[in-house]
Amino acid sequence: MSDASEKPYSAACERNREPILAVLREYFSDRRRVLEIGSGTGQHAVHFAAALPQLVWQTSDRAQHHAGIRAWIADTGAANVLPPLLLDANQPRWDCGPYDAVFSANTLHIMSWEEVQRTFAHLTEVMTEDAKIVIYGPFNYDGKFTSDSNAAFEQTLKSWGAHMGIRDAAAVDALARAAGLE
Repeated sequence: MSDASEKPYSAACERNREPILAVLREYFSDRRRVLEIGSGTGQHAVHFAAALPQLVWQTSDRAQHHAGIRAWIADTGAANVLPPLLLDANQPRWDCGPYDAVFSANTLHIMSWEEVQRTFAHLTEVMTEDAKIVIYGPFNYDGKFTSDSNAAFEQTLKSWGAHMGIRDAAAVDALARAAGLE
């Protein structure tokens, strides 16, 4: 087993994993193959896969996150979590799948809006016709923040990169509909 200090750690993953799991239990109960877009540390993948053993959980991210994801998989011995795929919204194609479920947490506000658009365009390449998608993260509604903490978070995001920002739920929903999702 890997030394825990070698693994990346996200306190946010630990805080939000149980509420997310409750949603995944409901929406992914009849699913079999999940693509996680932007697996980050890998913490969500191993936690959700352990709690939902009927799923084969495909991790993915940019190359710089793969070692950490692999460390979490190795430490847990999760047989239903696959090593990370190299996925980037800017790739011309995503040659993987098909998946009957897609999950992503805390990614849309980190990507540029153009990358968010490309990600949804790629979904049609990797999803089955009846696929379900669950996206977790902060959203604005009608152009308004849902809390003062989200408004402050937006400022933090902008300080990290001008391309980052909390997305409007209606705009993301429109992208999902264009990808054939309801």
